[in-house]
Amino acid sequence: MGGIRTSSDSDAVEALRRFSRFYTRRLGLLDDVLLKSEFSLTEARVLYELSRREGLTAADLVRELRADAGYLSRILKAFEARGFVTRAPAPGDARQTLLTLTDLGRAAYNPLDRAARDQAAALLDGLAPDDLGRLTAALKTVERLLDDPAPASAPYTLRTHRVGDIGWIVHRQGVLYAREYGWDETYEALVAEIAANFVKNFDPARERCWVAEREGEIVGSVFLVKESDAVARLRLLYVEPSARGLGLGRRLTRECIRFARAKGYKTLTLWTNDVLVSARRIYESAGFRLVSEQPHRSFGRDLVGQTWELEL
Repeated sequence: MGGIRTSSDSDAVEALRRFSRFYTRRLGLLDDVLLKSEFSLTEARVLYELSRREGLTAADLVRELRADAGYLSRILKAFEARGFVTRAPAPGDARQTLLTLTDLGRAAYNPLDRAARDQAAALLDGLAPDDLGRLTAALKTVERLLDDPAPASAPYTLRTHRVGDIGWIVHRQGVLYAREYGWDETYEALVAEIAANFVKNFDPARERCWVAEREGEIVGSVFLVKESDAVARLRLLYVEPSARGLGLGRRLTRECIRFARAKGYKTLTLWTNDVLVSARRIYESAGFRLVSEQPHRSFGRDLVGQTWELEL
C-alpha cells in the first residue's frame, strides 16, 4: 500500500482516528471489562458469534475476528473449563472440531447482550426519525466502504422508484459526472429537470423507472419515458462505481427493451455523448444503432452528442 498522497487522504485518516476515539470512549471499549460484566471485549465477541451461528470452528473464529490464534485458544479453553462451550468432531470430518455454546454459556451471555442493546438504545435516544435514518445510512456506508471488497458475483435487486429515490439519483449523477468527466452543475440541473418531469407526468402503464439496490444502497438506475404511442426513450442510465463489473448497466438496458416491447412501442431511442464509452458499448451490444451525432458545448465541455435507436 502507498502512503498518504493528498491532503484529502490525510483529512480522512484524521477523521477516522477521531471517530475511533469518540466511539471507543462512548461505548467504554477501553475498560478492562465490557459493560460492567466479567468479560473483555474479545470474550464478549466470541460469545456473540457462538450464540448466533452453529457449526463454528476455532479457525472460523480466528478468520471472523482476525484475532491471534493463541489468544483465542486460551479464551476457548477457559470457556470450556467453565462449561460455557463444548467441542465435538464435525460429522464426516473428524479433523474439524465444532464449537457449541451451552445453556450455561448462553445464560452468561444473555445479560451482556441485553446491556449492549440498552446501551445502543440510550445513545440513539432523543434523535429525530430523520436523524436516525441518516445515521443508519451513514453506518451502512462506512461498513461497505471499509469492509473487504464484495465478490464480483454479489447480488443486486431491481425495483421501481419510491419517495426519496429521484432526489438521490439527481445528486449522484451530478456528483459522478463532475468527478469522472468534469461536467459542471448545468448537467445536474438537466438531470433534475428530466427527473422532475418524469415524476410530474408519470404514466405507470407506459413508463418505468428501475432502481438497483445492493445491500440496501442504490447502485444504479434508468428511466423509460413515453415520447409517443410508437416511440419510447431510455434516459439517465447510470451505475455506481462500486457496482461496475456486475453487468448491471446491461441488465438495466435489457429491462428497458423488454418493457418497451411488452408495451407495444415500435422504437426505443436515446441520446448520449461520445465520451461515455462504456454506455455506448452497452447500447451497441444491445442492438442500438447510431443514427446521428452533432458537436455541442454543454456542461462546461465541448462534446459530441449522439442519438441511438433500436427498432423493436
